[in-house]
Amino acid sequence: MQEILETAKIEDVVQEFVNLRRRGVNMIGVCPFHNEKTPSFTVSPAKNIFKCFGCGKAGDSAKFIMEHEHLSYPDALRYLARKYRIEIEEVKLTPEAVAQQQAEESLYIINDYARQFYQDQLFDTDMGKSVGLSYFKGRGFREETIRKFGLGYAPNEYEAFVKKATQAGYKLDFLKKLGLASQYDKDFFRNRVMFTIHNLSGKPIAFAGRIMEKDAKAPKYINSPETEIYVKNKNLYGIFHAKTAIRKVDECILVEGYTDVISLHQAGIENVVASSGTSLTEGQIALIKRFTPNIKILYDGDAAGVKAALRGLDMVLEQDMNVRVVLLPDGDDPDSYLQKVGATAFQEFIEQQAKDFILFKTNLLLAETKGDPVKKAGLVRDIVESVAKVPDPFKRSFYVKECARVMELEEQVLVTETNKAVQQILVKRDADRRKKPEVKVNIVPEDDGGFPSEAPPETDYVPVAPAPQRRATGHEFQERDIVRILVEAGGKVYDEKENMTVAEFVLGNIEDVLDDFDNPAYLRIAKEALQLVLDKQPITTQYFIGHNDQAISELAVDLLHSPWEYSPGWAERELYLSSQKMPEENFNKDSLSALLQFKLRKVIRLGEKNQLQMKQVPPDDAAQLMRLMKVQMKLMEMRNELMKQVGMVVLK
Repeated sequence: MQEILETAKIEDVVQEFVNLRRRGVNMIGVCPFHNEKTPSFTVSPAKNIFKCFGCGKAGDSAKFIMEHEHLSYPDALRYLARKYRIEIEEVKLTPEAVAQQQAEESLYIINDYARQFYQDQLFDTDMGKSVGLSYFKGRGFREETIRKFGLGYAPNEYEAFVKKATQAGYKLDFLKKLGLASQYDKDFFRNRVMFTIHNLSGKPIAFAGRIMEKDAKAPKYINSPETEIYVKNKNLYGIFHAKTAIRKVDECILVEGYTDVISLHQAGIENVVASSGTSLTEGQIALIKRFTPNIKILYDGDAAGVKAALRGLDMVLEQDMNVRVVLLPDGDDPDSYLQKVGATAFQEFIEQQAKDFILFKTNLLLAETKGDPVKKAGLVRDIVESVAKVPDPFKRSFYVKECARVMELEEQVLVTETNKAVQQILVKRDADRRKKPEVKVNIVPEDDGGFPSEAPPETDYVPVAPAPQRRATGHEFQERDIVRILVEAGGKVYDEKENMTVAEFVLGNIEDVLDDFDNPAYLRIAKEALQLVLDKQPITTQYFIGHNDQAISELAVDLLHSPWEYSPGWAERELYLSSQKMPEENFNKDSLSALLQFKLRKVIRLGEKNQLQMKQVPPDDAAQLMRLMKVQMKLMEMRNELMKQVGMVVLK
């Protein structure tokens, strides 16, 4: 387990699902666990951890995979072991454990079985070859492309799949749940070519079937129902095969159909996904935004259809995405136009013809007004509503200027109307937030040693106002520093001659005052570290990050976040400290400094308590007063000595 966690690089694991950009020594991106407009998801390669300031999720590579893929801890470790080709010895499971594990993965397992069944039917049966394979090859798909995308054929039989699946041991209830079997225990997909829908990890989560009968009364396409693993409005066809290319070119091409995606991908245009015949949803937009803020949408040449589709794109603007639109020649879709002109000409066309969404919409609607002032006034209102949804004020200003020029309208008129629309949106948003049920989120404490504070990200989370709390005391700050050192460097060597670790040095000096900790969370970590020392067990950062107690795990991640960052130019210029070790490697000095500060705080507190006792001594009890005065003098001596050691000015 330790080898897996130490080998797995958090930035490599996360970047399979989130597009990260460098910010100082850390990396930042859009959180995959909640919907947000402003990136608040931060990865620390040096500490090998992640943290989201929007929803509070944090941890190491295993925790990220657990949360993102909804896996158990052992399964998350298996996932990482496969990724980094680390061999692991599995304990032979009991039949009961095998049954439980299969139940957890049953939906994915059955879908993968179905994918293989449909593909075998396509390649290994006469009907599959003559009907299904001939259809795909007629679209120009090569065999490697067909296998890559998991295409197949559902035979025109009532129970072909159900019989084989149940004989293989798969439960009929699960087949029905996944939409592979009908309510009458028959095959749901019959005489259709099959398209497998994958999630971000490449697991099959659903299917779409295209009917092969001509002039059939049945719908052209039918899809799997929604399940725990498939939510249509949060998935995009082809996203698994496209995510790397999207990140690389920093743009996502959006088309409508399955065959459009496959054709473009086969032609080398791999950054393409499909909305599967539906208008874009917030969940799909959020999925794209993980990898890029840039979307290029390809529309067929039907003007009426384009106009209808444009009405639903304002939500993309609200997410601060950059949207460009390409209108293909009339009568063509992406697949047919690509086949007609070839890959190179196709790429040149979509690049040259791409228009900014708002300006495209303005020109399209303006052509319909034909000088009619009433229609033109309606157009102005429509465009103003779209521009007002753009969060970035600089972008809004640009759109206002350009739209005013295109519509031959005074810019100030458009500015005034846009400002009114923006104000209405803000009022409505505030009202909606007040109506939303309160959702508890992790609040970053005021004394959080995390990443540099920034404006709170815009999310759909409505934080609950925390109960009144006292501000953290100086003692808690020092306690936090002590446990931070234990988590970050407890296992490091403090004294080579004495063979003493940092944890042994720190805990050996504060063991007698551990119970005086003010913060119970810090006390728990300190006591757990002490127990490890007493048991002669190694103290590692990973031990606390991967702790079974989620409270300890989350606190450990918070403690590891540094509020300071090196200048990005330091490494490039090779500017390093020459008089001492770099801060993250200077455990000895860090430990000693924190320990002295901790002791100083405790001595000062004892002095304050002793002074209070002195004031409460009865006037006739001179002996008690003298004893307390001697204690106070001793405490003052200790305070002064500690202040000298930490470099503070001692007041006489």
